[in-house]
Amino acid sequence: MARKKQISKLPSFDELLIPTVKALIELGGSGSVEEINTKVYEIAEIAEEVLQIPHGDQGKRSEVDYRLAWSKTYLRKFGLLENSSRGIWALSKPEIDVSKLNHTEIVKTVRDLEKPTLSKPKKEKKTINEIEEEVNDEVDNTEEWKDKLLNVLYNITPAAFERLSQRLLRESGFVQVEVTGKVGDGGIDGKGIVRISGLLSFHVIFQCKRYKGSVSPSQIRDFRGAMQGRADKGLFITTGTFTREAIKEATRDGAPPIDLIDGELLCEKLKELKLGIDTKLTETVEIKNDWFGNL
Repeated sequence: MARKKQISKLPSFDELLIPTVKALIELGGSGSVEEINTKVYEIAEIAEEVLQIPHGDQGKRSEVDYRLAWSKTYLRKFGLLENSSRGIWALSKPEIDVSKLNHTEIVKTVRDLEKPTLSKPKKEKKTINEIEEEVNDEVDNTEEWKDKLLNVLYNITPAAFERLSQRLLRESGFVQVEVTGKVGDGGIDGKGIVRISGLLSFHVIFQCKRYKGSVSPSQIRDFRGAMQGRADKGLFITTGTFTREAIKEATRDGAPPIDLIDGELLCEKLKELKLGIDTKLTETVEIKNDWFGNL
């Protein structure tokens, strides 16, 4: 019964369309998926228990984030958003009057304007089910490689994951990175130094955990307690996610700051640094019949 009540509070993807546009406006016109989603949670006032509802049985993504992926895809098809190969979404034009947007009209327009495929007669449009299936495939394919990568990371040993974190930090510009994980050390797995412009340096202590669920604020507090007096900053790396309260705790005023890397960002960084990931581009060859016909 409680599960059904939670699901009833879940906003549909079309209800998240306008909050997504508002989020990007507040972010200055562009943002990462994490930044956009976090801002939408605030604008749409989505409760923490709703944010924890997983999508599917494996729970690698929340149902809200999955629906937000649909929202961004529909907004892109509508012409309001564009996205780069680096995962940044942006408004397609600088000034948008949100008061003139209607989520029902956006969905209807996208469905009405879908052009027929080459294999179909010109007058024949895609059915709503075909459009929904196309969007679903696009959303799933975008995240498929991340799901596969996270499955690999779940199955490596804790020591291997610590070494991966060490390599990730080194490739990102950290020096003197050591894995120091010991039982009873308050969850501290390693330390390193990050230098900025060769002038400033910060001592960083990191914790890396292979979680399938969410990291809680109490775990952030425990980590902060272990790192106090031993480093300038903390870094928490996980294959899972962070609850909204955990994110707030990590950036709480007056407390040593802790930066967070969740499974989504971890996958993106490994891809960016090409650590265990190869990106292949497929060449498309198009024959220009008209060119040959004009010889």
